[in-house]
Amino acid sequence: MDGESLMTPEIERALLLAARATRLSAPNPRVGCVIVSAAGDILGEGHTQAAGGAHAEVMALRDAQARGHTVRGATAYVTLEPCAHHGRTGPCCDALVAAGIARVVASISDPNPLVAGQGFGRLRAAGVRVEVGAGAAQARALNIGFFSRMLRQTPWVRMKLAASLDGVTALPDGQSQWITASEARTDGHAWRARACAILTGIGTVLRDQPRLDVRLVETPRQPHLVVVDSALQTPPDASIFVAGRRVFIYAAARNDDKAQALEAAGATVLYLPGTGSDSRPTGKVDLAAMLRDLARREINELHVEAGHQLNGSLVREGLVDELLVYLAPKLLGQGAGMARFGPVATLAEALPLVFQSTEMVGADLRILAQVQGRSDF
Repeated sequence: MDGESLMTPEIERALLLAARATRLSAPNPRVGCVIVSAAGDILGEGHTQAAGGAHAEVMALRDAQARGHTVRGATAYVTLEPCAHHGRTGPCCDALVAAGIARVVASISDPNPLVAGQGFGRLRAAGVRVEVGAGAAQARALNIGFFSRMLRQTPWVRMKLAASLDGVTALPDGQSQWITASEARTDGHAWRARACAILTGIGTVLRDQPRLDVRLVETPRQPHLVVVDSALQTPPDASIFVAGRRVFIYAAARNDDKAQALEAAGATVLYLPGTGSDSRPTGKVDLAAMLRDLARREINELHVEAGHQLNGSLVREGLVDELLVYLAPKLLGQGAGMARFGPVATLAEALPLVFQSTEMVGADLRILAQVQGRSDF
């Protein structure tokens, strides 16, 4: 039955459980598991915990035990292939076998090279019936950052923008607080909370003195912060140094004294100088190399909140996967745009997008748009 794509009520429930791990499980994938008896009764269920904690399958087994149920001969519905390696925890496929699970219905294979079919293989070798495919698209979309990191070796880059209806993100003097209403700002914090890290530029740090943390929604963890700061201008007393998260500052020019002061404030300073087509230093950070480095640091989803200069650089270099845009019902005329790049010579050179969703958030319109073909990996 491999490749079966029909949704089942049990997988729908497992996907709902997986969504509960959205702000919790990073850098691990968001996974849900439901264990069901031969009679169709739910014996136990669970979702992935914080890194180092139990995975969804183990949580479901514990839940069944707490309810006084035996799971021998039962079916486990899980949204991702049970892991087969020793990482922060032990292999989930072994836990399912030891518990006597007779059948596993999984949405999709794990893209992690340490798993990648080995979990299914070990289950089958132990006599467990395995079926794959139900809810695959939903499970993959929920974990697009994890799949991106595993298959492309780069995070999924989501650029957040708040603008007037005519695309202005800041007035000519830099004022931008607040173009959108409070509901949109709260929603924006929810999107921050699901990311592994937030990316901004030195211009935003110096101009706005932002904290760029999650305050308006509840979250069990703060995403890391990443600053593109070519000349190491970040003040050691900047508001970005919020306790409980890591701060990565990427620079192009080495300055040991400034780096030492920033590291004393809690930052990790990294040098990734870019070069032009003539192999000469550009004085700018190599953004593509930065993304690869962040992937090595287990960043799945990277949430960008920056000015039009850095936004434009990311777009120009083809590094943006998705746009999260809040449009306010007002016109501001002159001012900063969303992203400075180009000019393009023809309309055919425009960056093609596909609308994923449009929704009113308070008085503002939220648009989620994906770069065309970006998720084809």
